This record gives sequence, structure tokens and C-alpha cells, in this order.
Amino acid sequence: MFLIIHMNDVVRIPPHRLTSSLKNTAINILKEKYESMISPELGYVIMIIDASANAVGKLVAGDGSTYHKVQFKALTFYPKLQEVVEGEIVEITDFGAFVRVGPTDALLHLSQITDDYLKSDVKQGIIIANQTAKSLKIGSKIRARVTAISLGKGTGMGKIGITCRQPFLGSNEWIEQEVKKSRQAQTVPPGKEKKGGGSK
Repeated sequence: MFLIIHMNDVVRIPPHRLTSSLKNTAINILKEKYESMISPELGYVIMIIDASANAVGKLVAGDGSTYHKVQFKALTFYPKLQEVVEGEIVEITDFGAFVRVGPTDALLHLSQITDDYLKSDVKQGIIIANQTAKSLKIGSKIRARVTAISLGKGTGMGKIGITCRQPFLGSNEWIEQEVKKSRQAQTVPPGKEKKGGGSK
């Protein structure tokens, strides 16, 4: 899920960077430090939204920079196990597909797409089900559930695993078909309505 988190830090501002406002300088330094970072605590840090820096900084002997306390807001993406997410297929491989979910790509393994036997055609960029003829291709919009998360420290991609092997998950077209079938099953066919009990 996407979150806006509030954080505190101390930024080191070298003399040559004090050319604009203190706020803008602090935001730029925070962007360099945090944006594109991945951590088990924060998830994926997408961008710094705002910051306020203490106008009074501290000096350290032998260092011409000033150190300022800052409070800032960051937009993050932190996937949760069992969370339902929506994304777009960006790559087809021999073993499945990569789905763009938020700022990263999640792995949808062939075994997690459907119960049907699947054939992956990397050159054509498509995955086709043998019996139902359901298909997924690059650009397909899907809904899936998060089944595995591994968020290491640094600027690596991290790893997210997802599944579509549950009702009302998968390609948007599949879901629409399931919803139609479900509604049709709940609708009483014409001529089958229950008639009133008493006779006149």
C-alpha cells in the first residue's frame, strides 16, 4: 500500500549548497539520501514530499558544513502479505510474468496464474491457457494477491511474489466474466418465480 510517513533526520549542508532557500536545499539533500531507497522498515521510498529545516544549525570542528534538524514527509510503497494489488504486465518470461506494482515489479509465476496448463511464448509476449484459452500479454491489467515479500537494504529491487489462483483475481477481463457468471447464477430465470400461495 502507498503511505505518507513523517520522519526526522539531520542534514549536512556544505557551504557551496547554501545558494537557495534552506528548505529547498534540505529537500534536495533528503531526495539524494532517501529516494529509490528500499528498507524493511520503510518499504520503497518513492519521493520526498515536503520538509521543514531548523534555521539554527550546528557546526563541527574541522567541518565547514552546518548540520540542521529536519522534519519531512515521504511517499512510500509498503506491500503487505495477502494484500490485493493491481498492476500491469511488463515482461513475459519462460517461467511467468513480471507485473508492475507501484514502483517495482512483482513476479507472477506460471504456477500461480491458473489451474490450467499454460504455455509461455516469450517472443510473442503472451501466456496462453491450454483448455480455457485465457491469455495474459504485455500490457494486460491484472489483480493479484501478495504471497511473498523480501525487502533488503539499499537500492536493489527487492522481491515480491504474487498469485492469481483465487476467485476474482487475474486479468481484468477474467474478473469481468466471473462477475457476470456470479450475477447470472443469482438471477432467477423467467417463468421460475415462486407464485403466491392462496387460491381465489
